[in-house]
Amino acid sequence: MIFRCWGSRGSIPVSGKEYIKYGGDTTCIEIRTKDDDIIIIDAGSGIRRLGNDLIAQNRYEYNMIFTHAHWDHLMGFPFFRPLYKSETRLKMLGCPFAHASIKEMISRVMTSPNFPVDYEDLRAEIIYEPACESTFSVGSMKVIPISLSHPNWGNGYKFVEDGRSLVFLTDNELTLKHPGGLDFEDYLTFCTGATLLIHDAEYTEEDYKSTRGWGHSKYVDALRLAMEAGVEQFGLFHHNQDREDEELDRIVEDCREIIAREHSSLQCFAVSQDMEIRL
Repeated sequence: MIFRCWGSRGSIPVSGKEYIKYGGDTTCIEIRTKDDDIIIIDAGSGIRRLGNDLIAQNRYEYNMIFTHAHWDHLMGFPFFRPLYKSETRLKMLGCPFAHASIKEMISRVMTSPNFPVDYEDLRAEIIYEPACESTFSVGSMKVIPISLSHPNWGNGYKFVEDGRSLVFLTDNELTLKHPGGLDFEDYLTFCTGATLLIHDAEYTEEDYKSTRGWGHSKYVDALRLAMEAGVEQFGLFHHNQDREDEELDRIVEDCREIIAREHSSLQCFAVSQDMEIRL
């Protein structure tokens, strides 16, 4: 299993010298199975560069999964160049979010006057398959969904292959239960023993005084989840749009100091754009 990050930023893309290390694109993840099947998670602004890379590799068959329907996870969809090529075959897997089907969710991004090209004019073959409450598979990869605690609802996922597992929980507020969301203990059970946990860690303690209820976690709560779940590696994700590289470095350093005090073997890092991890 290969994990590649094409965008780890939250809310809105950013650019500038302050964001070079961790990147400025919003959520887009690529996962490769051992048989080289391609799974794409979310269509944030990072999907533009992913599409260019896939075309350069002459790869045109993909599976796509969405976590939820908020703008920063959809905004890159019209700029995914493979959509405009007839040889592309894109299989959409997942549930309706915010009471809209996947097709409705992504097509409205391209509805006039939002975008000059209509969804119906895309040349790719797009296939919609329901994969909601139960486990499903993509080739050799087993995929297990779980409800997120986030406004308007959404899904996180566990990817399992050959005894290794990746849990991806972005936009998840661990200490407040939104409608449709679960308790901390439920996420703990879901994550226990994972090889790699990627979790929303957008806020500091100070941030959270004014952002509680916005659907994101403090990094110390996400770290506690990782430590109590006994995962091997933990990646902080969904970096705040105003969080510069130096501040993210300090957050990682603080996490590592907590890990050391607890005599834990957990490996902790902040997920950066273009990061690749092989499990």
